[in-house]
Amino acid sequence: MSILNAFSLDPATLGLFAALTIILLVYFNTGSKSHGTLNFPPGPAPLPVIGNLHMLDLKNLGKSLMKLSEKYGTVFSIKLGFRNAVVLTGYETVNDALVKHAEEFGGRAHLPIFEANTKGHGVIFGHGESWKQMRRFTLTTLRDFGMGKKTIEDKIIEETEFLIKMFDSYEGQPFNPTIKLNAAVANIICSILFGDRFDYEDERFVRIVTRLNESIQLAGSPMIQLYNAFPFLGFLPGSHKKMFSNAKENIAYLKTLFINHHQNLDENDLRSFIDAFMLRQQQESDNPNSYFNENNLTFTAINLFAAGMETTSTTIRWGMLLMMKYPEIQKKIHEEIIKVIGSDRSPRVQDRKSLPFTDAVIHEIQRFGDIVPMNLPHESTVDITFKGFFIPKGTYVIPLLSSVLYDKTQWEKPNEFNPSHFLDAEGKFVRREAFMPFSAGRRACAGETLAKMELFLFFTALVQKFKFQVPPNASELGLGSVVGLTSFPKYPYVCAVRR
Repeated sequence: MSILNAFSLDPATLGLFAALTIILLVYFNTGSKSHGTLNFPPGPAPLPVIGNLHMLDLKNLGKSLMKLSEKYGTVFSIKLGFRNAVVLTGYETVNDALVKHAEEFGGRAHLPIFEANTKGHGVIFGHGESWKQMRRFTLTTLRDFGMGKKTIEDKIIEETEFLIKMFDSYEGQPFNPTIKLNAAVANIICSILFGDRFDYEDERFVRIVTRLNESIQLAGSPMIQLYNAFPFLGFLPGSHKKMFSNAKENIAYLKTLFINHHQNLDENDLRSFIDAFMLRQQQESDNPNSYFNENNLTFTAINLFAAGMETTSTTIRWGMLLMMKYPEIQKKIHEEIIKVIGSDRSPRVQDRKSLPFTDAVIHEIQRFGDIVPMNLPHESTVDITFKGFFIPKGTYVIPLLSSVLYDKTQWEKPNEFNPSHFLDAEGKFVRREAFMPFSAGRRACAGETLAKMELFLFFTALVQKFKFQVPPNASELGLGSVVGLTSFPKYPYVCAVRR
């Protein structure tokens, strides 16, 4: 869907098109400012004002960029409105940039839709020294509160029992698991953030989960793509307004939770990530330049909540859909689980090494589901010559994860769901270098260890207890996706029949 199609969607985008037409006058009066950089990566010729937006599918920008890479190579440029961007595609190029040149490509791009809210605070969209300190503190504190350890494993197993009861309540009838699954996965990061879980029926908890889910879907919408290209037109109505209102409500809710932690803070009995942050805040209260402030507390908590919920729950949704689509694979997983674990005992992390086929399927779900196809955009921190091209400091960089997970040079059958990608000839699990769903380098997912544990324990427990099958009277089950900030299944329903 190009920019012209996007404008026909609603009055807001139509209004934006009208405003863009008006500023063409400004453009022709002031003149176009091309990048003007010698040996900048090649790309399609841009139009005035809108750049290359007219040739991009704004509902699935990653797909458009993959197509352009076929013509312009693994390093090319596009213009998103007034902004130049460099796109990196393919395992070799993306790995080279994010791992071998981690420092040079380690900045986070200034995306207007997130900058307007966070102002550079937090651990996902933070910048500079603030980001470095928040990431360092986050990784250390997550480990202190159990990430990757038996304590958090026990919490995940406990949560799977709540989730199984919830699935049981539908008695094998079709249902949309999205919000409940989000809540279950969110409860794991909540146990670290706040020191407790929430009931699936807790109204305020369900509302924050629902708002975050909605905003993540909206973040990849055509209107948000246009807002990021032309933020000065943010006064117009559109989905960016909904994202801002959702963020405002989420912040207000979190601050009510912070009050309780403030009142009960005991430095000799730290119960959560929030407690640890508040103690550090107190310790640095005399330092006017401290990054341990209320804004970083708020946005780091929101970042962890959202990231700790969305990608894992979306991957599990893809897993359930793929099990319905390929019942023979589901049957083989279940047989392996029963052989190794049985039908009564809960799966544990130590079982993974004895479940190579199950492990391979989980990895293939992550690869095939392509959960964060566009990655989160980076920014070059210095001038750099990369792959023969000059990329100036401050350039918007898109390391396209889709191009890695579907790289034809790395995967035997990239367009098929094929667990054999992670199995050798003897059926043993094998790691693949091009498996990069959590990104890589300095901006790789801080919760990767936790997410891997969650995926294994949740998915294995669900297949152990339920047979996922196509709902009665459903038409042929498609594997289409809807792309927001993450890529989630277009088909929303599951039938979970108790074994």
